[in-house]
Amino acid sequence: MGIAAPLVRLAARVGSRRLDLSRLDSLPESLAWPLQRDGIAIDARLVDGQPIRRLASVLGMQVWLVTDAEAGRAVLAEPTAYSTDIRPYVGARGAADGDIGGLGFTDPPEHTVLRKLVAPEFTKRRLEALRPRIAAIVDEQLDLLERRGKAGDPVDLAATFAFDVPFLVICELLGLPLDDRGTFRQLGGARFDVSQGGMGAFGAISGSRTFLIGATQRQRVESGPGLIGRLVTEHPEISDHELGGVADGVFTGGMETSAAMLALGTGLLLEHPEWWEALASGADPVPVVEELLRHLAVVQVAFPRFALRDIVVAGQRVRRGDVVMVSIPGSNQVGRPGFDPEREPASHLAFGHGIHRCVGAELARLELQVALPALARRFPLLATAGDPAYRQTSIVFGVDAMPVRTCPVAH
Repeated sequence: MGIAAPLVRLAARVGSRRLDLSRLDSLPESLAWPLQRDGIAIDARLVDGQPIRRLASVLGMQVWLVTDAEAGRAVLAEPTAYSTDIRPYVGARGAADGDIGGLGFTDPPEHTVLRKLVAPEFTKRRLEALRPRIAAIVDEQLDLLERRGKAGDPVDLAATFAFDVPFLVICELLGLPLDDRGTFRQLGGARFDVSQGGMGAFGAISGSRTFLIGATQRQRVESGPGLIGRLVTEHPEISDHELGGVADGVFTGGMETSAAMLALGTGLLLEHPEWWEALASGADPVPVVEELLRHLAVVQVAFPRFALRDIVVAGQRVRRGDVVMVSIPGSNQVGRPGFDPEREPASHLAFGHGIHRCVGAELARLELQVALPALARRFPLLATAGDPAYRQTSIVFGVDAMPVRTCPVAH
């Protein structure tokens, strides 16, 4: 039977209450605080030793937050007790051919089919073939950064480097044209922004997915060189909406999170100049990147899990119909405070865990391992030139602007 029948029953019960999360016009503070930071520092409640807490009751659903690595990993790995299919909870947007779905918001067997389509593209061996092209894109953006920052003029690292590197890489991987960059920059951040409730985020999902569904339809007529072109050629049975959802997940997941990590990671390394100098001198970037991923944890909560049956989480009984969210920063930092690439390495949840673990994890690692050392080598005297504009109340923590100087001010 799997989870399909319980989900149908739960959806019927939810539907009878006309529950529609996309209609929330504001996010209660009791839900918002785990998404808010002071600079890059997370709320102390996320590391206070309480492994699970009730956040709020929203439209009749109890919402729980897990902040413990072991309990969080158990929730994310649980195969039958939860659903991540959000469609029954978002009203008209949850229609079968609507705006929500893809890898993040579906369950097996639908999720299994979709993930099998893209997983082979993101193996270490397949991605290693992309390394020369990633290095070339990084060098092109470094040249642009150098031109814009000549004579010590401030330049926005987020807009000039951190966004463009993953954007160009993922566009080439998917086989997308490079038009509408500004539109996708806005939609990429907006889909994770819940400061105005559900409508903004779900509207951004709709906008980006509509674009990618259109790209899929065009490539059915004339397939491109990337992932979309290969999928429409090799799997004609997959619908435009399904392929658009897959492409949307790959695009936004591979763009916004990597952009945030490049900008925030650079800022954190500039606060630890010994590690910036080490990268500039050719040190192995792997432990630095892994510690940045663990410590920054830019994906602040994993996909919400909707309980399909009563279950005990970290000693707390969670009832059928409740929502369980796992705090990634809390789970990663409990017992491992601060930034220290020399500490004993440990597994982390920066990319999630279980069947919904980020399919692009190895691509993100590769981009960071190439881009950060190249940036440090080109600009060993890189320095901040003002306060970053941190994104507030966003599922993916990031910056909208990060002013830097690539060289000392000329006198």
